[in-house]
Amino acid sequence: MNTSIEPRKKVLTLCLVTDGGRVLLGMKKRGFGAGRWNGFGGKVEAGETIEAAARRELREESGIEVPSLAGIGTLTFAFEEDPTVMEVHVFRADAFTGDPVETEEMRPQWFAFADIPFDAMWPDDRFWLPHALAGRRVRGHFVFEGENTIISHELEVEDAERAAA
Repeated sequence: MNTSIEPRKKVLTLCLVTDGGRVLLGMKKRGFGAGRWNGFGGKVEAGETIEAAARRELREESGIEVPSLAGIGTLTFAFEEDPTVMEVHVFRADAFTGDPVETEEMRPQWFAFADIPFDAMWPDDRFWLPHALAGRRVRGHFVFEGENTIISHELEVEDAERAAA
């Protein structure tokens, strides 16, 4: 008899908004990841495309709109204590309309690429985020013990020019 638990998958989005050499991050105020700086995003609702979810979450969490989103990668996260695997579709926007505003869920703040607060972010961000901000596509898998310790990871990085070919 097989007693292993089949993993479930939760599809999520993450949006990085950049303006020159800076990135807009949000301090998560509640829920999963509270107390950490992160990009904007969340769950894909039933009947919603992944890109539509990214746009909706960005608008709901920061008050800004983006004319276009570029898909720049996919990251998966597994937590030892949870059979659900998180599949996160990462987008980048280099233009936006509106002014970022604080919401019930997030407090937005601009950071220069050189001043990103990695010590107050998810531990995986220091592996893939610099590549994403440099215009590379990323694909990674991270396994966590608890929420602070990465016990294994794989990361593939591809130059954007090669990805477009």
